[in-house]
Amino acid sequence: METSQSLPELVAAAQTSAKTSEDRISEIQNLMDGSDIQAEEIHAATIALELATVDIFSIFEARMQHHFKRGPFSRKLKALLVENGKTDLAERVHQYYLAVNVLKHGIGASHRELLANPSSLFVVKPSQGITTDESNIPSSLIDISVSGFFEGLTTTILEAYHFLENK
Repeated sequence: METSQSLPELVAAAQTSAKTSEDRISEIQNLMDGSDIQAEEIHAATIALELATVDIFSIFEARMQHHFKRGPFSRKLKALLVENGKTDLAERVHQYYLAVNVLKHGIGASHRELLANPSSLFVVKPSQGITTDESNIPSSLIDISVSGFFEGLTTTILEAYHFLENK
């Protein structure tokens, strides 16, 4: 029977996959001439990046849930980090948790919280001007194609992983 990959190995694989999407988005943006094909390619690469974001954060939560008895993983992790003086990491975990929630669910409590408390980690777009058809399209609410988003997410995940594994 094959052993499953560790969380750091899964993060490394996700980083490789995300880098491909990020590079493709950047390449298309640099060559942008307004064609529908380029817009579709950017959209496809952005969706791939969004899926990678949701997947790696979900894997992180699932793999680390055993550190807490019950309840919402991210809230308990944030409280534990704050309790141990890791307030910067706690805030980053919380911000990425909210961003992932917006990517998964669209406009809602997480989106409102991000708008009320802007983060320097990523760009949150207001829902004004978004049509009903677009209200649950994640890329219309969070711009994860900006340089450094996925790297920041995975760095945060790995720091939280090491904290939990070594506590």
